[in-house]
Amino acid sequence: MADPQFILGTSISEMLTGMELHGEDPQKLDLGTNYLLYFVYDYLPHPPVSPTATLLPSGLALVPDGVDRISRLPDAVLREIVSRLPAKDAARTAALSSRWRPLWRAAPLSLVDSHLLPDGGASGPQILGAPSPRAVTAAVSSALAAHPGPFRCVHLTRSTMEEHRGEMSRWLDMLVAKGVQELVFVNRPWPLDLRLPATIFGCASLTRLYLGVWRLPDTAAVPRGARFPNLKELGLCMNVMEDHDLAFMLERSPVLEFLVLMGSQTGVRLRLVSHSLRCVQLGFTMLEDIDVVDAPRLERLFQWQIVSPGQVAMNCSSRIKIGSAPNLRVVGYLKPGDQELGISNTVIVAGAKESIVPSVQILAIEVQFGLRNAVKKVPGFLRCFPNLETLHVYPRRISEESTGKVNLKFWQEGGPMKCVVQSMKKVFFYEFQGSRSELGFLKFIAERGRVLEQMVVVVASKCFSSGEDNVRAKLKPLTSANWSSKACKVEFSKSPHTESGSPIYSNKIASDFGFADPFDLLEYH
Repeated sequence: MADPQFILGTSISEMLTGMELHGEDPQKLDLGTNYLLYFVYDYLPHPPVSPTATLLPSGLALVPDGVDRISRLPDAVLREIVSRLPAKDAARTAALSSRWRPLWRAAPLSLVDSHLLPDGGASGPQILGAPSPRAVTAAVSSALAAHPGPFRCVHLTRSTMEEHRGEMSRWLDMLVAKGVQELVFVNRPWPLDLRLPATIFGCASLTRLYLGVWRLPDTAAVPRGARFPNLKELGLCMNVMEDHDLAFMLERSPVLEFLVLMGSQTGVRLRLVSHSLRCVQLGFTMLEDIDVVDAPRLERLFQWQIVSPGQVAMNCSSRIKIGSAPNLRVVGYLKPGDQELGISNTVIVAGAKESIVPSVQILAIEVQFGLRNAVKKVPGFLRCFPNLETLHVYPRRISEESTGKVNLKFWQEGGPMKCVVQSMKKVFFYEFQGSRSELGFLKFIAERGRVLEQMVVVVASKCFSSGEDNVRAKLKPLTSANWSSKACKVEFSKSPHTESGSPIYSNKIASDFGFADPFDLLEYH
């Protein structure tokens, strides 16, 4: 793998030359970077407008008498209609009649650059290395200049910003001057660390902001009064940033509720001090530390496909510290063995101090059941959440040989786990392979869980390769256990995946509070 410090700040021509000198296929660069962009685009919010519309059946009249009643609607209603159209369609309404002509300039415009492509963006992200769509870039400049603002949403994700630095700066100047509510601004590399103009901090009207594949501005040079007073959702995808830059953005966003950090190009140390944040998501990130210092409204804390220092350097692990978060309900995927969990809140139980987060009700963990040292961390993690009601467990596969399995006796002698006995109602276990460690864990919960209502075991598909009798044999120790809760409903299913990989996760569902359990994707898909 190339040195990250070499990649950052390197132009695509220099990168290609270097690869050729080392005898590497230059096409690998496009393939790898397109893979990167695929994940970035997946995390971006969908535009609120679409170039594809449902058409009426051919020959069907809009109204029986052919009278145009829509144009008789009040201006406020018509402006709302125009604001929900793609930019090209909104501009075309001016040709309908003199009644419509001034409306598109008076309505908040929705500008999505992919809609300006010949196919309206239907073919998906463009291949990296293809010529930058200069016609699209020119059309964006014309639209931003022609419309007086404000803009309802602006999604700029299809231009190679290195080739259009002048236009990029003018775009931000116009958006600051005219006002924009939702901005999605993605640099199509290279270079991966093109500096984002500090002008972005002047967009006080923003309520949602997603930035992709940039180097964040040097916040030391940003005016002290700069802030995002209306920003409720912030997404930072594959950016280069310093810890103090991230802290600066959080500090200057006093009403921020949703934070997404996806694929940071550098290690992340996240310190949360916010009286507004409700949901934090971390994905594809080198996580060093999370310190939840003071977050009274925080309800959900997610991490997915996290690379901790322990997976790169031996005897080194990341740390999650939870201080004041009285409303934290959902946490996952934690990784016992790779991560250390620190809890500030302590209580006295049977004369001894215990560190707990009593508010957490739903927890998801990834466990390397083949590594004894990792499994030994699980009881300590579970004791931190005494009121846990739902537990999701995903076994992480290990590349090296097993270092000692644990059985039922290990769990029985591991000390009391209040949540297992008194509050745990649902357990979901994914990609079950029938190892002694897995069975010991599930049998312990089955025999100690007094209020357990449901246990779902998703059996790895490769277990079925030897026939269903093999599966029944693997499950027999569990089905024949002495279940504490006779009313518990036990469900077995075959995994839809041929290979065990990472846990299924949806960043869209994770931030949707309409889904009570964002990890229970079996229920929704």
